Amino acid sequence: MKTSKFHTQNIRTPEGVVFSLLLASPIVRMLAWLIDALAITAATTLLQWLLLMLIVISPDFAFALWFIIGFILTVGYSIAFEWLWNGQTPGKRLLRLRVVDENGLTLHFPQVVVRNLLRFVDQLPVFYFVGGTASLLNSRSQRLGDLAAGTIVVRQPRVAAPDIDEIGGAKYNSFSQYPYLEARLCSLITPREASLAASALMRRNEFEDTARLTVFRELAAHFQGLVKFPPEVTDDISDEQYVRNVVCSVYKLADKGAGKQ
Repeated sequence: MKTSKFHTQNIRTPEGVVFSLLLASPIVRMLAWLIDALAITAATTLLQWLLLMLIVISPDFAFALWFIIGFILTVGYSIAFEWLWNGQTPGKRLLRLRVVDENGLTLHFPQVVVRNLLRFVDQLPVFYFVGGTASLLNSRSQRLGDLAAGTIVVRQPRVAAPDIDEIGGAKYNSFSQYPYLEARLCSLITPREASLAASALMRRNEFEDTARLTVFRELAAHFQGLVKFPPEVTDDISDEQYVRNVVCSVYKLADKGAGKQ
């Protein structure tokens, strides 16, 4: 694994397959943070108006409640969104950014908690001076919270649908027999996962036979863990065909969604 001078993170799997992730720059990350800060400020302002009535009844209770809810808003906001939205907050989603594990593995809840609790240190002394300096000096634009949690923030530009002929195989996709399950599967797959699967299919002939089997077995197992299709759909297809069906379904539904906008 290495980082190139063009702000990409290269992940090498045990099978020797290399995938590249685009790193988010400190400036884009700051813009995403400003969007989230505005959302938190709006929620805080609304809360202040609601607590004004409570202060008349019990000032001490109102102050305690304000402290607790204020902490939840400032810290819990990012923790909740990054965990529930798979590494994204509203600001990151608008700018197509995502927090991921620095080794390309699944983001775990303790990582989300650690990187957000350390925001208090990164914000010192004012306006993210410590965190901003750390990200500027770090080749992967990691602030102190990222370094402690082992995370990076990546960009997720829109990925054009792959050519079906280029990924090979049969034109018929058996998953289309179950549109509800197909739609649910696509809603649970991140753009990064879809892009990695499509890349593996387009580069399948570059893999050694053992590596090819292993890569598609692991990809298929991951997608099977998201949604279970009936046995009559999956029993007679290979892992590679399973991944091909997933990729075709994802980009087919994405094209339909784009056509409605």
